[in-house]
Amino acid sequence: MVGGGGMGGGLLENANPLIYERSGDRPVTEGEEDEQVPDSIDAREIFDLIRSINDPEHPLTLEELNVVEQVRVQVSDPESTVAVAFTPTIPHCSMATLIGLSIKVKLLRSLPQRFKMDVHITPGTHASEHAVNKQLADKERVAAALENTHLLEVVNQCLSARS
Repeated sequence: MVGGGGMGGGLLENANPLIYERSGDRPVTEGEEDEQVPDSIDAREIFDLIRSINDPEHPLTLEELNVVEQVRVQVSDPESTVAVAFTPTIPHCSMATLIGLSIKVKLLRSLPQRFKMDVHITPGTHASEHAVNKQLADKERVAAALENTHLLEVVNQCLSARS
């Protein structure tokens, strides 16, 4: 570990993460601009919502670190379900719960209330996968976490645009 920045300050767990190229912006079709046509929510739309979330440890987005990818987003608009699997950059990442919470909060703030959300770690990619997934699936624990002003401030930093 080396000293460094990040939102938590202190030591970096992954001092030299691999950086991936961002995917291009989604072209907007005429049908999507027509407010009279119902617009279903798809995996790309969900990915576009979460791709620019800031990593809590590095001045990079979750997309640039390959923590989120469109192929790991599942959506069923008719069933009102969204599932996002995210992959921490290292198997013992202590920021995994914060990253998952940031994804969940972004979706809660962006999607209609009818959607049920499942945010979880990609199977086999984290040492504490089961424990983190259990925390993220527990609505009461998520609500309690968001009542913690310091934690909410850190989540909001992850969700804010980088300057």
